[in-house]
Amino acid sequence: MSQVVIAGGGTVGLAAAVFLGQQGIPVLVLERRTRPSVHPRALGVSPRTLELFRSAGLSEAIDAVAVRSAVPGKADARTVAEIDRTQPSRAPRFTGPDLSPETPRGHYSQDRLDSVLLPAAHDRGATIEIGVAVTGVEQDADGVDVSLSDGRTVRAAYLIGADGVNTTVRAALGIGTTGPGEIGDTTLNILFDADLVGRFGPLPMLTEISHPDARGMLLAVGEGRWVFHTKPPADGRFTDETCAASIRTALGADVPLEIVSVLPWRATVRMADAFRSGRAFLVGDAARAISPLGGFGLNTGIADAHNLAWKLAMVLTGRAGDRLLDSYHEERHALAQIVTAQAMLRWANPRLHWDPSEVAERDRAGAWYAPMVTMGYRYDSSAIAGPVPPLPSTEDVAAALDGAPGSHLRHRWIDGVSTLDMIGPGFTLLTGSEEWDDAARTLDLPVVRIDGDWPESVGIDATGALLVRPDAFIAWRSVKADADALPAVLAAVTGGRAA
Repeated sequence: MSQVVIAGGGTVGLAAAVFLGQQGIPVLVLERRTRPSVHPRALGVSPRTLELFRSAGLSEAIDAVAVRSAVPGKADARTVAEIDRTQPSRAPRFTGPDLSPETPRGHYSQDRLDSVLLPAAHDRGATIEIGVAVTGVEQDADGVDVSLSDGRTVRAAYLIGADGVNTTVRAALGIGTTGPGEIGDTTLNILFDADLVGRFGPLPMLTEISHPDARGMLLAVGEGRWVFHTKPPADGRFTDETCAASIRTALGADVPLEIVSVLPWRATVRMADAFRSGRAFLVGDAARAISPLGGFGLNTGIADAHNLAWKLAMVLTGRAGDRLLDSYHEERHALAQIVTAQAMLRWANPRLHWDPSEVAERDRAGAWYAPMVTMGYRYDSSAIAGPVPPLPSTEDVAAALDGAPGSHLRHRWIDGVSTLDMIGPGFTLLTGSEEWDDAARTLDLPVVRIDGDWPESVGIDATGALLVRPDAFIAWRSVKADADALPAVLAAVTGGRAA
């Protein structure tokens, strides 16, 4: 019996396999497609997502596939030839170099991420089967029976549904959804190769084209590879020739190009009512699909995978109880509601996303500054020993990373090592005092001692401590030494097995 079966070998499913493998849990990944998608799909990867890849030892490999040929940000022009290069490109910036050990080296399309995650999953013990779909799910108290399209049935301790918007796992589990479903008009995703940098010089990562005959968005997705999102012809018919003509209109120049693929699509907004059903879980677009503006979907999906992976690993290795797995739904469903709302605000008013200076307008609309959506949120669940205070700001990431329970541990370089790199595969105690050593040793809890002014920066005194989870979220903050409380706290946030 496999310990974990993952339905879906896309970016989120492969990430789940990597994160589980990093924790010593080999998995079986089932991908219904017979070959990888050539379409790049999502592009924006946040520093927080890069931190997750860093924790899996993938920083160098991910950095190697970054698209560096485009200038960060967004421009608006009638055609590419008419871009006003005297105006700075617009984009939300993750504020300050002291907030993360990771800085994007470019942007990262999903096809490029997959080229790293697939071999990384293999290297960490995953078995990956291509062209095999999940057709049914039955479960009991001891495991999950997964029926496959080739007639086999495999049994696993747990099942992860990472099979996208058109998930079969969610339906097999009988989990309902809320949300409007498909929104907006059908769009053509035209993938093409062309030497646009050689023709026009460096271009922004995104250019919004306003030409009346070819409105759309041009995105750099590789060295010499681009995507143009535009409306299909009125009659709904398109060919490589008509797509090439539309692209040349948007460029404002007769540039040689080659159409690679054309994919019609519509944005979808839908959320599963539950992210857990017994021994089965939903992650990524199988759990919730959101409108694309903001780039929150991929980042949220990879964070889903990481959140679930470390919890499954702790339960499977006897370090936590089943109650910990309930916190996956508690945390990620609540965050999915926030992310969906933020994406829809941007869908209605893109300026809320693209113009960092629109602070007052974001405040009136209830919109968060984009880096807050991926970096500044807080958890309030059974895996957090509260109370969890409200966010001090929806604009200032640094203010949100204040050491409070439920917040993410703030990065800080200590003797050349990031505080985030000090966190192990289990819970870790960060403190400046020896007063915790005996209690931590009894619980087999690693202790990292940090001196200097660090305690004050996270809201504790020189004898206090932070109990930090494997995802670098703070499970508990003790303002001063309280080692006697540690066993009960650790047992509570791990579902009753930690002691």
